[in-house]
Amino acid sequence: MDIVQRVKQTIWQHRMLPPGPVVVGVSGGADSVALLHILRQLADELDLSLHAAHLNHQIRGAEADDDAAFVADVAQRWDVPVIVESVDVPALAKSRKLAIEEAARQARYAFLLRVARQVGAHSVAVAHHADDQVETVLMHLLRGAGLAGLRGILPVSDLTRLRVGDSEHRAGPAVRLVRPLLEVTKDEILAYCQDNDLPFRFDRSNLDQTYFRNRIRYDLLPVLETYNPNIREVFRRTAVVAADDYAFLAGQLREAWHRVLLDAGDDWLAFDLLAWRELPKSLQRGVIREAVRRLRQTLRNINWVHIENALEVLSTKETGASATLPRGLAATICYDRFYIAEASWSPPPDAPQLGGEPVEVPVPGRIVLPDGRWAVETEILDAVPDRAARNANPWQAWLDMDVAGQDLTLRPRQPGEKFAPLGMGGRMKQVSELMTNAKIPREWRPNWPLLCNPSHVLWVAGLHVDERAALTAETQRVLWVRVRRLGAEERG
Repeated sequence: MDIVQRVKQTIWQHRMLPPGPVVVGVSGGADSVALLHILRQLADELDLSLHAAHLNHQIRGAEADDDAAFVADVAQRWDVPVIVESVDVPALAKSRKLAIEEAARQARYAFLLRVARQVGAHSVAVAHHADDQVETVLMHLLRGAGLAGLRGILPVSDLTRLRVGDSEHRAGPAVRLVRPLLEVTKDEILAYCQDNDLPFRFDRSNLDQTYFRNRIRYDLLPVLETYNPNIREVFRRTAVVAADDYAFLAGQLREAWHRVLLDAGDDWLAFDLLAWRELPKSLQRGVIREAVRRLRQTLRNINWVHIENALEVLSTKETGASATLPRGLAATICYDRFYIAEASWSPPPDAPQLGGEPVEVPVPGRIVLPDGRWAVETEILDAVPDRAARNANPWQAWLDMDVAGQDLTLRPRQPGEKFAPLGMGGRMKQVSELMTNAKIPREWRPNWPLLCNPSHVLWVAGLHVDERAALTAETQRVLWVRVRRLGAEERG
């Protein structure tokens, strides 16, 4: 099978190129020229409308200018529309404090995404080939990678989700980044260019061994081939197997994520600590990594040390323990949950909070608490309902109406305040001690709601009913009280 047919097979296998406009990244080198030439031959069969795109990185002076002119000339001779732009990558690297290679990558993908939006393309094709895959897998392995890194270069990825430092064009329909040459070797590409008399430019920076990838290409891989002549094929197979295993684990992670995620805000995530601790370590790591990725979407690499430190802290420590995560994030334990957020951030109360002033409670009736997130609802019943004895909701209480009365308030606790918890035979206990024993976070306690009448506490909401107001065999009328979290539509 010739290269054109193999590329077509790769396109079909991965469903890379739906009919319509396609942007082709063309640097001017042999790989991208061959890609453009092959896609021209397949364009009618696949119903593709090609648009070439070239970015001058302004790194190599006149040579880079000549590359841009060369691409424009080739596109014109092949009757392919072309867009050529220029970005000062050295200045970009300095402003973003990035290595030149990373700054060039960000600039290039941001440019290709802009062009795709401009021409209405759903796919961008680039010329990564089989040898690039080998080098990428080995590079990730040397830097320290899990399955995600060992996948190497993916045949298809979402360009709009890449961290390119430019969010302007990320909104909108997904644009896929595809690699039709991923099963073709460099030697095969060079032979194709020779057989078809294709001109191309040579980038001398590809010989510069100060670049990590070039050192792998020219120094390390030849040495590894002395141990195993088929080492390149070994790494390519590794990438395929790792990608399949990663896809399976990603599905498991999605299920685990929904099981352990309790709540989320714009800049924080809350998880069920006990449920997380029951996960396999692979999924524990995955949850932490996914949390960091969601809160720091521009972060490209997550340090292994950070994840392992968080894993240790969350697995073995208690309330108040914290682990440092990348870019100012921290994982902090708070009783039966943990939060991932800014290190200086305090968790929002997962309970109703008063503003320090008493709230009159209508009987019967309903009132929204000052925090706007919770409401108190009351009802008077003429008989004790069966469900009162089976109450499993700590945020509702059934009280003796004749003891409670209708002059009710919800207020914070007072210094040294006591009440008689149900089940303790009338023995008095300090409200503050009850909250401590119930592991209510210290910062929530001052504004925790207590339902009271003019005489005493009737109910420490969410915790205990006072024995004096509890239902008895003599109870004639029942006061049903419920504290309920409002839905988003109710908060409106």
